[in-house]
Amino acid sequence: MYRINEEMIETLFVYNTPTQVRGEGTRQSVHPPLGPNQRILDSKKSQNIAILLRALNVTKEEVCDALMEGTFESLGTDLLETLAKMSPSKEEEIRLKEYNGDISKLGPAERFLKGLLDIPFAFKRVDAMLYRASFKEEVIYIRKSFETLEKACEELRSSRLFLKLLEAVLKTGNRMNVGTIRGDAQAFKLDTLLKLVDVKGTDGKTTLLHFVVQEIIKAEGARVASISEQPLTNSTSGNINGKFCPQGTEDKSQNDREEEYRKLGLQVVAGLSTELSNVKKAAGMDSDGLSKSVSNLARGFGKLRDILQMIGGGNANETSTQGNFFKSMSSFLQEAEEDIARIQSEENRAFFLVRETTEYFHGDAAKEEGRPLRFFVVVKDFLGVLDQVCREIGRTRTRMAQSSPRPPQVVAHPISMPLFPKFQQRQPDSSDDESSSP
Repeated sequence: MYRINEEMIETLFVYNTPTQVRGEGTRQSVHPPLGPNQRILDSKKSQNIAILLRALNVTKEEVCDALMEGTFESLGTDLLETLAKMSPSKEEEIRLKEYNGDISKLGPAERFLKGLLDIPFAFKRVDAMLYRASFKEEVIYIRKSFETLEKACEELRSSRLFLKLLEAVLKTGNRMNVGTIRGDAQAFKLDTLLKLVDVKGTDGKTTLLHFVVQEIIKAEGARVASISEQPLTNSTSGNINGKFCPQGTEDKSQNDREEEYRKLGLQVVAGLSTELSNVKKAAGMDSDGLSKSVSNLARGFGKLRDILQMIGGGNANETSTQGNFFKSMSSFLQEAEEDIARIQSEENRAFFLVRETTEYFHGDAAKEEGRPLRFFVVVKDFLGVLDQVCREIGRTRTRMAQSSPRPPQVVAHPISMPLFPKFQQRQPDSSDDESSSP
């Protein structure tokens, strides 16, 4: 027969036995009684520090030696961050320093902190060493970020294909708007690039961006083929540029050549996203976060300098009795000052280039003052749309090649009705100057 452990129930659930009179029984606490250790810290804080101490693979003596010598490498960033979390309040620090009783009666957290507080400005030293431990990594991250911004600006300014795309969009827009006040535009907002897929032809599928991309694919394919070291060849018809060309294959060779041009051109246009790789990286950056990182470095440098002044106090004899912390940190301070000055200069240069590039492509940069990197976001989004259009064009050409053993003949008017009626209706009798720059 199953028996209930009444003694365990009383222990776990503060159960009153039937012999106790209601209201007169003593309530038993579910918490274990306090041990002989004395607590100076708040109980919760003491418990948290005790847990952290058990996780540390280091002794109090090793920590004290590191704080005296300033050897942050022996502790590491993670351990220093843990020590920083243990920092006592001003009141707790005073109570720990004034405690003159038996140290063995203190809890593990109190014993550890009291040992550290025997070192002058112990937790100021922790902050200084933590700043130094993370300084190099932070500097590398910031400098790489500014370098990426500069490369992004350079990529856009020097990209022949991106400029050609913008020119094609501008000319197409002007041709479609002939006869209106917008028919002779000299520039356009880059946000317009994201709207090109919203303008569709009469077939309901071809967008204005598809049209522009296909035109550029033709031109780029012919350009690449013209500068290629190897002439285009037809695997079934021989060398189309050579003297030998079997009878009856001239038209087929011409069609194959046109198809090869399109393949080459599609590869070039689809590669724009790779060409502007740093632009996509810049789009994911936080300008405020970058500036804040630089400010935090400078602010931390100021605090470190103040800490060294407190520890040194201008007394060489006093610092000599406190290990090599002062000497080690003073040497670092000089190097850090130079690095911070260099980073601040790079920050100014990078954001100057961003403003300059924004004005070049996007107009008044003052309107984007609160979002200086939004320009890169627009370009990144456009590149995503462009990649999608290139994939669609590639799939379409693959289906056409698979469904027909012979490439379609090139005709002067492949469709009976224009894809963009407004374009056809507003086209003037004499053609525009296609070579005009945007």
